[in-house]
Amino acid sequence: MPKAICMISDHGDPLAPLGTSQAGGQNNYVKQLALALDARGHSVDVFTHWNSAETPQYETFGNRCRVIRVAAGNRGFVEKSDMIHLLPSFLNEMLQLQDFSRYDVLHTHYWLSGLLGEKLKKTYSTPWIHTSHSLAVAKEQATGLREPRRLKAEQLILSSADAVIATSLTEKALIQSSVRRSSPIAVIPIGVDSVFSPGSHSMRRPLTFTFAGRLEETKGIFTLLRAFKLLTYSDLLDTPVRLRIIGGDETQVDAVNRQALSPRLQEAVRGIEDRVDFLGCLPQDKLAVHFQDSLAVIVPSYYESFGMVAVEAQACGSPVIASKVGGLGDIVLDKKTGLQTAPGNVKELASSMGFLAKRPDVARQLGRTAAQFAKQNFNWSRIAKKVDKLYEGVAYAAQDTFVSN
Repeated sequence: MPKAICMISDHGDPLAPLGTSQAGGQNNYVKQLALALDARGHSVDVFTHWNSAETPQYETFGNRCRVIRVAAGNRGFVEKSDMIHLLPSFLNEMLQLQDFSRYDVLHTHYWLSGLLGEKLKKTYSTPWIHTSHSLAVAKEQATGLREPRRLKAEQLILSSADAVIATSLTEKALIQSSVRRSSPIAVIPIGVDSVFSPGSHSMRRPLTFTFAGRLEETKGIFTLLRAFKLLTYSDLLDTPVRLRIIGGDETQVDAVNRQALSPRLQEAVRGIEDRVDFLGCLPQDKLAVHFQDSLAVIVPSYYESFGMVAVEAQACGSPVIASKVGGLGDIVLDKKTGLQTAPGNVKELASSMGFLAKRPDVARQLGRTAAQFAKQNFNWSRIAKKVDKLYEGVAYAAQDTFVSN
């Protein structure tokens, strides 16, 4: 039976260009899941912060999906770390914009949205599912940064929702070990868009490594640049290699020459400028082409609940060199679909890159296995079917509880 689904993705606008600030895996997850549920006959409204004066308040996508942007008294970009102060206004404006009694299911994304979901659940008793996308406890383990308010909020959300979606077994185990009396947890991975496919996979010459993501410390960008510099100036290889970096601001095309990078990034590429290409953020079709002709895609994050870039790269037939953290430990199979390294270990990352540069035949075999693995495990149609089944189960349980009472 078709459902009216409400999703809340506070800072993650599903239609924002990927790679820009606060536009990454969560945005794409929400968009692709909404479209896949749309294909199953459901309608999906996604509430998100109205972070740009250039975008309309209502915007449709797919056949039955739309984004509803909420100003919350502050139309324009707001750092997600500051967005908690907007939540009361965000909730009030949402209630003014839509009648929430019309929704059959509520699905929140990230802890800030989860706080809104907890309030709405109390008022409307709508079946509520939550996906964290990242966890404070994982971030603390990886970076040492403790966020008491977020930790407390996630305890509330992950024990109050009717069901929680973990995107990997590692995430499920972490929730169970850190949350007292957690809600039922369903492990459902993230899917990959059909644009990410193997193609011809003719490796670029010179051999090229690719990084795609936000140019932030926690994404491991500085670890990668240090490793690439070490590789370049060592005797680990006898063939020229390049590094391609995708992400950052839309204006950061050929950013080294335009001096558009932060001072820290400019310092990090000093001495290897002629071997590093900054391409800025790119649409998915162009991103897929770059993955297809890469020797390997590097995902050196300090923590990842899932690791969408790793899945997309594997779907394109590229092996992935990834930090063994969070979901990356589950979705990059060491020595089968790629190589795993310790997070922040510059020498180990340089060594892994050097190995594949010397053995492109091994990289090709890893890439072929990676493409098969991605096709079997990260199909959005199958994933939407699992999520839909979860919605049905939660809705049935809620209805049964209502009748029993």
